[in-house]
Amino acid sequence: MLSLRFSLRELRGGLRGFRLFVACLGLGVAVIAGIGTLGASIVAGLERDGRSLLGGDIEFRLIHRPTTPQEQAFLESQGQVAQAVQMRAMAHAIRSDQRTLVELKAVDSAYPLYGHIDLEQPGNIHDLLAVKNGVAGVAVDPQTLIRLDAAIGDRLSIGEAEFEIRTVIAREPDRATEGLTLGPRVMIATSALGATKLVQPGTMAYWHYSVKLTSGLTAPQVQEIAKRDFAESGWRMRDWKEGSPGVRRFLDRAGLFLVLVGLTALLIGGVGVANAVHAHLSGKTPTIATLKSLGATSGLIFRVYLWQTLLLAVFGIGIGLVAGAALPNLAAGALAQVLPLPLVPGVYWQPLALAAAYGLLVALAFTIWPLARAAEIRPAALYRDLVAPGRRLPRPGYVIATLALFVALAALAILGTEERRFASAFVFAAIIAFVLFRVIAAGVAKVARHIRPRDVRLKLAFASLHRPGAATAALLLSLGVSLTLLVAITLVESNLHAQVEERLPDEAPAFFFVDIQNNQMDDFRATVLGSPGARDLETVPNLRGRITQVKGVPSAQIDVAAEQRWVLQGDRGLTYARDLPAGSKLTAGQWWPRDYNGPPLISIEEKAAQGLNVGIGDKLTVNVLGRDIEAEVASIRQLDWSSMGINFVLVFSPGLLERAPHTFLATVKASPAAELNLFRIVTQKFPGISVVRMKDVLTELNSIVLKLGAAVRGAAAITLVAGLIVLAGALAAEHRRRLKEGAILKALGATRRDIILAHVIEYGTVGLVGAALAFLLGWAAAWAMVTVMMNAQFYFAPGVAAATALGGVAATLLLGLAGAWQALAAKPAPLLRTV
Repeated sequence: MLSLRFSLRELRGGLRGFRLFVACLGLGVAVIAGIGTLGASIVAGLERDGRSLLGGDIEFRLIHRPTTPQEQAFLESQGQVAQAVQMRAMAHAIRSDQRTLVELKAVDSAYPLYGHIDLEQPGNIHDLLAVKNGVAGVAVDPQTLIRLDAAIGDRLSIGEAEFEIRTVIAREPDRATEGLTLGPRVMIATSALGATKLVQPGTMAYWHYSVKLTSGLTAPQVQEIAKRDFAESGWRMRDWKEGSPGVRRFLDRAGLFLVLVGLTALLIGGVGVANAVHAHLSGKTPTIATLKSLGATSGLIFRVYLWQTLLLAVFGIGIGLVAGAALPNLAAGALAQVLPLPLVPGVYWQPLALAAAYGLLVALAFTIWPLARAAEIRPAALYRDLVAPGRRLPRPGYVIATLALFVALAALAILGTEERRFASAFVFAAIIAFVLFRVIAAGVAKVARHIRPRDVRLKLAFASLHRPGAATAALLLSLGVSLTLLVAITLVESNLHAQVEERLPDEAPAFFFVDIQNNQMDDFRATVLGSPGARDLETVPNLRGRITQVKGVPSAQIDVAAEQRWVLQGDRGLTYARDLPAGSKLTAGQWWPRDYNGPPLISIEEKAAQGLNVGIGDKLTVNVLGRDIEAEVASIRQLDWSSMGINFVLVFSPGLLERAPHTFLATVKASPAAELNLFRIVTQKFPGISVVRMKDVLTELNSIVLKLGAAVRGAAAITLVAGLIVLAGALAAEHRRRLKEGAILKALGATRRDIILAHVIEYGTVGLVGAALAFLLGWAAAWAMVTVMMNAQFYFAPGVAAATALGGVAATLLLGLAGAWQALAAKPAPLLRTV
């Protein structure tokens, strides 16, 4: 093939002019491939260890109650059964007199059916939990010992029972699937749970039944039988293949964000790719002119350099794929310390193929245009194009091909994920940002062209902004887009931090009290309000239930908006109320009368109603304590979730739920000086009530926000790296011109100071314009994310955003001055001889 032979012959000179091309593609592809490979290795680990993570081939979970004899008999007919009961409780170290909230787990002798529990002390877990010398044992998380200032051999009281600490848990096989926890683990035997007297009617306790199948049926078959024969049980079933849906959802969303960050870096790199191709073709002007003069067609010229582009793209993509595939494997040891999840390092072709597809589409989308223009210009016009670029567009076929590639890139980003709304917003924002920065760049060049300063240094600076072949557009685009992303992420993080550090402590209650029994309410209320400094006590009935049908359709068949899927995933908190709860605002319907005593009505939170597509008069079916309750939607409420008060998505009318076994939640505010005294009084008098100290929760939440913020900023900084690569490439492409320009200026009497100052003005102007626009766009994006997506109040932190944007300006100036310094270091005489 003639065009391929020409391409290979020209590539024999090496990749000197294409290092930027390869670097831009390699960086973006490496990020996408690395994130995809990491996610795939975690998913493979979840699938490999799925039975251990779940605790069995299939798990049945009940809230508030254990299985009935009929349900238990069915489970035992399917195989070996292990029972575990999980709840929150208060642990009291008798020696140190310290108390803390713990995640209590009671296990039977069959636990665990799969995997094994690692202990720091030698021995069998069930022997260590057994009764010895009249006292049962407990196994604890290391954090339990720290919080209680306790040691092995010390005594703990949990509820109304006393235990001895006998071992420390190093690893619990099924802990990673439990989701949010508010305290460290304490493990006891199920035979000792009754002595605590914590399990009362309506207590927030979960019964987990793990089954190791021996009946010959598969897990899906057992689930179908359970749904058919025990339709009213209300138990939640999942098999080992879906043992950690929450983890998978988190991985999917985090992976999507990081892939889009990588795609942003790749798009910014695309600007560098176009610059590299343009610079390469500019250097090949004599070759192209000669070939055309000898009869070469535009199509042949286009194919010659398209082959070069494809070969170099494959090379750059290959480097990115190798780096991306290797990164999670090389970092497996470090990641295991951060992610308490199984990791199976390996080569996963699906994420690598996706990364390669992104890289190839970007390479082609950004190169067809400059290739087409160079191929179609007449030989004489090729030389004129260096100083007076033509405005003629390539032929329609090339334009259509370029647009088709960008459409394919957008479609791949959107259709390749379930979070299509988020991906679509990203694609739309990327288009707006690229167009806006390109228009602003043209505006800067136009303004610079009409400025006529007297100072020679200003003349040089502004002339460089609008001269033919100026890098103004590339610099603004690459720097501006990357800074916009960084500013937006920094502002979102500062808002989350402000919510936790500034607003919430003023509005949040001091304590949440959980599992208050009905017969304790009067005494509890008197005790709390009688404590000095306690105020604003709020008590609310509390049950758990699961939405099983929406407008008569099973919840599993409902198409729910991605942001509201959590409403149907698992059990939700429920309550009943005669009056509209404080902090709620009706947006549709009417609240029921205080003396209402009719068929069940329900009030639903506004965004949940939108996600489920329900309105006034529609029916919801909620399973409570194994009984399906159908209720009509009577009203829709707007809630302020950031208030940290007691908020419920679903509120029932009084009547029916009042007769069901249930407990109460309570919140109370207290001055900092009164918190410790109130905590001691309640935990001593009511050992069965779990107390959540909001200061501890907010401290942990703030720590998570800071860690996530640092990780996200680190990921987003990749786009800035891509922008700086493009900037460095643009400077490298101009290096020869800068050398000659510097030599001429020095020969005409310009000083080093004059030339450096001209460079400072030129790159400072580009940097400041890019930073200002990035500041505004980043602020707008952050405002939309916080107010629209998070439904929270936006706190504007101009100092944070400005510091981030100005950091980009400093980077632009440093790189620009580095190029100027090289130009100044060259001796004028040799260069002037070649001018």
